[in-house]
Amino acid sequence: MIYESMEDCVADLEQHGHLLRIKEEVDPNLEMASIHLKTYEAGGPALLFENVKGSDYPAVSNLFGTVERSKFIFRKTWDQVQNIISLRNDPMKAMKHPLQNAANGFQAVKALPWKKSGGGPVTAKEISIDELPLIKHWPNDGGAFITLPQVYSEDPENPGIMNANLGMYRVQLTGNDYDVNREVGMHYQIHRGIGIHQQKAKERGEPLKVSIFIGGPPAHTISSVMPLPEGLSEVLFAGLLSGRRFRYSYIDGYCISHDADFVITGEIYPDDVKPEGPFGDHLGYYSLAHEFPVMKVHKVYARENAVWPFTVVGRPPQEDTSFGEIIHELTGEAIQQEIPGVKEVHAVDAAGVHPLLFAIGSERYTPFNEIDRPQEILTIANRILGTNQLSLAKYLFITAEKDEVLDTHQEEAFITHILERIDLQRDLHFQTKTTIDTLDYSGEGLNKGSKVVIAAYGNKRRELRMEIPDMLSEHSVFKRPRLVMPGVIAIEGPAYNDEGAAQQEIDLFARDIEQAGAFADVPLIIICDDSPFIAETFSNFAWAAFTRSNPSHDIHGVNETYNNKHWGCDQMLIDARLKPHHAPPLIPDDETEKNVRRFFENDGPLAYLK
Repeated sequence: MIYESMEDCVADLEQHGHLLRIKEEVDPNLEMASIHLKTYEAGGPALLFENVKGSDYPAVSNLFGTVERSKFIFRKTWDQVQNIISLRNDPMKAMKHPLQNAANGFQAVKALPWKKSGGGPVTAKEISIDELPLIKHWPNDGGAFITLPQVYSEDPENPGIMNANLGMYRVQLTGNDYDVNREVGMHYQIHRGIGIHQQKAKERGEPLKVSIFIGGPPAHTISSVMPLPEGLSEVLFAGLLSGRRFRYSYIDGYCISHDADFVITGEIYPDDVKPEGPFGDHLGYYSLAHEFPVMKVHKVYARENAVWPFTVVGRPPQEDTSFGEIIHELTGEAIQQEIPGVKEVHAVDAAGVHPLLFAIGSERYTPFNEIDRPQEILTIANRILGTNQLSLAKYLFITAEKDEVLDTHQEEAFITHILERIDLQRDLHFQTKTTIDTLDYSGEGLNKGSKVVIAAYGNKRRELRMEIPDMLSEHSVFKRPRLVMPGVIAIEGPAYNDEGAAQQEIDLFARDIEQAGAFADVPLIIICDDSPFIAETFSNFAWAAFTRSNPSHDIHGVNETYNNKHWGCDQMLIDARLKPHHAPPLIPDDETEKNVRRFFENDGPLAYLK
């Protein structure tokens, strides 16, 4: 089905059993988010909250909660879009199948944005920010946020819709020092499309005009997060995926999406910043308050029967996990085309996506079988860490296939393969004093941290231990060792107070292990606050170990060596304890959790999900 609005999508999902209406009044302060999180976790349907306290507008969530539901939404256009993206990645396909790809070209032309007159359906009403569903997701959030915005800006030096950026950058509507109805906060990094536009506007001494679209055909939301090939604009992709040209016009110099349910227009002035946040984010912690640009609100529009879409982010997996799966299915082998020699790159969702990457490359530099060490995969690793969002990674585990077939999505088996082969004196490669994700607080400051490439290749060097060594069970300071997986042990250290004391504690611990006789069959030890939690699931291990550590500061070793500035060890220790400079983890509000039980118990509308 081709949707002209979010209302169309809601009706179609309901008709086919993919959506449930919540008729009871629900508080946008924490309750809606809590219901969404529980529904997503249970694999439940999309939810239409018909009665949002404080607003006349209904809100919909969990639209993209499963890949199956997303494929249903885009069932008319999915295959065609995959073919077109494939052509962008491999132009030779057009040469090999000219008749087939003529049809693809025709579809692309049909998807060109369509400039119209007037403001379209979305300008039916002019409203104010405080009339919107002001949804607060986590107890310590700074206020209400838009979590599925399509933020539109144009290049000040080369204006026009085909040179525009349509991105998903979070928008804070209330709280902090914002003047409600007149200001909203915009969170984005300077290297993103809108950041480049803002810098150009600043150099010209003028404000940047911005339009925030909310709702409309679901394809528009997906388009704003797609890592599209160079030259393929987001609005063109929106037309391709929706099966309907992106309709737009200009009012007061601002671009207006005729298909959106809501539009907020305004200007970002060069040096106008205010604190934005905190906000519960996809790493499973709060991103704290920092100064980000303020948008001065010009006008807010809403169409008749407008529906407000939202999602909730937190410790993975969440709905944005499903976003990632959708994008992966649509883009196919794009990364292989972009980085020669790469077979797979997998951003580990359990670790918050950005901190941890698994990759399989090739080893074509090896002319003879007796050469059995990482070579080509080290150059590939540098390419990976210099590519788009992959550059935000802190840990990159990379190998190449030799006599076996590997799969990065078999996460425990993949780490096991590397730990069986790694030479810790040779195969750890650090990048220090570099950039990491803005949302990651494990480093030395905002955007400041380090990276490590953990590369292993060749024949198996060791059998990994399956039990706890006596020395660890009997240690007087580090307690409660637990086996996480073969060759990986979690052990609790003293509460982290400061870097100097922590370094001294770990140095003594490493010396004790060395004196007891380093056990090479346990190449990785995780020092933590709660070892049973770490060892309970692979997801817990991946989340805590790699979000709570900064490689340059928190990787330590037994029998550390320095050889021409290369650091190595016999056993690797990762200090994954919570530290004073870390952001706090996301913890639900107890009272809210009690209040929303009514939806999942007895005759509640979601009781069947139990």
